[in-house]
Amino acid sequence: MADRVRMHTVGALLCIALLAAATASPAQGSDPVTPERARDNFARPVLLAPDDLRAFPEPPAGFADMQPSVAPGRIETLSYDSGITGTRRSASVYLPPGYSADRRYPVLYLLHGIGGNQDEWRGYVRAHTILDNLIAEGKAVPMIVVMPNGRALPDDRPPAADRVFTAENAAGFAKFERDLVEFLIPAVQAKYAAASDRQQRALAGLSMGGGQALNFGLAHLDTFAWVGGFSAAPNTKPSDELLPDAAAARRQLALLYLSCGNKDGLINVSQAVHRALKQRDIPHVWNVDEHGHDRESWAENLHHFAQRLFR
Repeated sequence: MADRVRMHTVGALLCIALLAAATASPAQGSDPVTPERARDNFARPVLLAPDDLRAFPEPPAGFADMQPSVAPGRIETLSYDSGITGTRRSASVYLPPGYSADRRYPVLYLLHGIGGNQDEWRGYVRAHTILDNLIAEGKAVPMIVVMPNGRALPDDRPPAADRVFTAENAAGFAKFERDLVEFLIPAVQAKYAAASDRQQRALAGLSMGGGQALNFGLAHLDTFAWVGGFSAAPNTKPSDELLPDAAAARRQLALLYLSCGNKDGLINVSQAVHRALKQRDIPHVWNVDEHGHDRESWAENLHHFAQRLFR
């Protein structure tokens, strides 16, 4: 657990630096990107607008803790063949309490941050416990939750420190778009009692995974009706690329959810998306909590997001 927390912290600090290193052209004469520059980016002053406010109250105490009276869901590993990496890949899958092959369940896909893997949502954020508690209280629909490795590379382990600043590592997160749509989703449909229509499929993520969720979800409205970006990182596409067809977004999205902490130096990424959505009159939730770029924000927002899914 300590290793996962450490890896995520290091990855978060390097997120901006990695993305800049992966996209900068040597011809531009850019200075070398360093961890120190990344830290400066995270530590920059946060400028809040009047509508950068909480949309929901804080969750109740213990919302992410195991409760003796709550039946737990089941976590298992799904292995699937990827035509993108040419390897057999793994995803963690949460099956809700009482899961039965005799009914069909909606599916939420949760994407991790740059320093994580398929275990981050479960081990660091405790997503399974949050869902157990909500389902037990009748506040969330029983759902399957798929937590994949969003780094679509033949070696998809979190990289060593000397491999973070590579275009290959950043490219793995972009390549995951095809891995998700063409290989992972069909594998989930084949193995589990998963509903197959877009109205029963959601995509969300934290940090780098938040950017992925916005990029992929809004590009595949025929696949996802529910999209959530928590503390989205700078891999998030510019608004004109992210929202090329406002009418389609208004028509097809059941929920678009954005969140960030008001102590998070990356809040400008989510603010830009929020403002673009307002300008285009695309309905969405914008929740600004009092946290930083951390698990407290991601756990709280999963708690709020999950209650609004598949209703």
